[in-house]
Order: sequence, then C-alpha cells, then structure tokens
Amino acid sequence: MYQYFSGTLDEVGLDYAVIDCTGIGYRLTISANTMAKLSGKRGEFVKLYAYLSIREDAHELFGFFTEEEKTAFCLLITVSGIGPKAAMAILSVLTPEKLGVAISYGDVKAITAANGVGKKGAERVILELKDKYNKSVSYEETGILSDLPDDTAEGQSARSDAIAVLSSLGYTRQEINFALKGLSAGLDCDGLVRSALGKLMK
Repeated sequence: MYQYFSGTLDEVGLDYAVIDCTGIGYRLTISANTMAKLSGKRGEFVKLYAYLSIREDAHELFGFFTEEEKTAFCLLITVSGIGPKAAMAILSVLTPEKLGVAISYGDVKAITAANGVGKKGAERVILELKDKYNKSVSYEETGILSDLPDDTAEGQSARSDAIAVLSSLGYTRQEINFALKGLSAGLDCDGLVRSALGKLMK
C-alpha cells in the first residue's frame, strides 16, 4: 500500500522515526540499523521505504533506510513463527548483507543474537530462506557470494567473516566485491580485511 515516505525527519526514538510529509507526521517503527543511519539528520529531508502491517487489533508502519532492508524484512516475515517484531529485531543486529552471509553459511548464532529469536526460529530462517534470500536481497548483483572460493570450510568462513567486517565498516556491496575479488583463498579473516582495506584506501 505504501512504497515510501519522504519528508522532514521530525523525531527519532529508540525504535521509531516520525517523518513530516506536508504537515502530516507519520510514525514508522525502525530497526537499530536504520536508526543509526538517521542519527544527526533531524530536521533534514529523508526517505524511508515502508511496509504496513495490518492486524485485527492494530495497523503499524515499518520504515527502512534502504530497499534491501525492506526486502529482507518482507522475506523474514514469510518464515513460520517470525513476525514483524522478530524481523525488526533480526535487522537490528544484522544488516541485510550480514543476514545473507548468516543464511548462506547456516550461522544460527548470528541470528539468535536478535532479541526474542531462539535457536529454532533461527534455524527456520536459514531453512526457509536459504534458496530465496540472496537472489532477492544480498550479493546477487555484485557477485560477492558467487566469488567465494569452494576450497575449504575454513576459507569460506574467513571470506564470510571478512564480508561481515567490511560491511560493518560501512562499505557497500560493490566496494566489498571489488576489494575481495582475486585475493588469495589461503588468507584468514584478518589478512583478507587488511588486503581489502589496502585496495579500498588507494
């Protein structure tokens, strides 16, 4: 029903943002990652992608800083037992990119870091989204996942950890793909990150 809201950022709370759209204030529930992106932008023009959740007892708007985060949310709520609140909790501890890595490598621990998401819930996320997620959200366009070496579990784990570290530093998928492409499969996570940063800082 709603694709996005664009207007002046009137207020930001721990889990919500209010956007003034031509005199009407829309309150949207947001993730911690979106909140961080909105930090310091109060009074500025912003755009949040939106999803309207309709229940018998309430209508709630959810807001996302990027289309990737919205798509990740929409996929998460298709998982049995994962509702909008659990999906937002997951997206508060994992960016869409990191979630893609967690799903690809079956990292239950990363997903259970989300408040209210247990081991069984994380396992369902991995099981039900492993064939869908990266095609819709993660690294399909840039080839990050397809560029992973199929050598050893250790090598794949190091590359996965390096992707997560670089994502947490704010680099885009395109930049990460460029930085990791062609690096030796024998490097550990620290070695991959150092080499990648060396390429990115040139």
